[in-house]
Amino acid sequence: MASKLEVDVEVKCNAHKFWEIIRDSNRILPEAFPDQYKSIKVLKGDGKSVGSVRHITYGEGSPLVKESEERVDIVDEAGKKVSYSVIGGDLLKYYKHFKATLVITPKGDGSSVKWTCDYEKASEEIPDPNIIKEFAVKNFLELDEYSHKTMQA
Repeated sequence: MASKLEVDVEVKCNAHKFWEIIRDSNRILPEAFPDQYKSIKVLKGDGKSVGSVRHITYGEGSPLVKESEERVDIVDEAGKKVSYSVIGGDLLKYYKHFKATLVITPKGDGSSVKWTCDYEKASEEIPDPNIIKEFAVKNFLELDEYSHKTMQA
């Protein structure tokens, strides 16, 4: 049975700048957070457009998952929305399918980042992916801090 998790995270960074950071995450995540992301390699496409596939090797700071392959399913530049499906790696041991969507909207001087995941557990004993949701929230807050440090540098 398919299920859904959602979370909204407020960040200080404006929506345009945060969207640029998300779109450049293949480069920024391993550079800014090497303890969480050892590498992100683009296997197909440019890593940003629909149909692109990337392989992520997570670091020691990553809970549960050490490797993942993701395919970009939807990109809406104007709406600042990106959606991807996990098509390989550790997560699929726990979930038959896992698709995440990010939408960034302006909120005051900052922005709101809405993260949604649609998933189906491999078995009933598997917990909801709250640990993945918490990792995503942590990443958004850390990217927000990173954006302020790099803008001041």
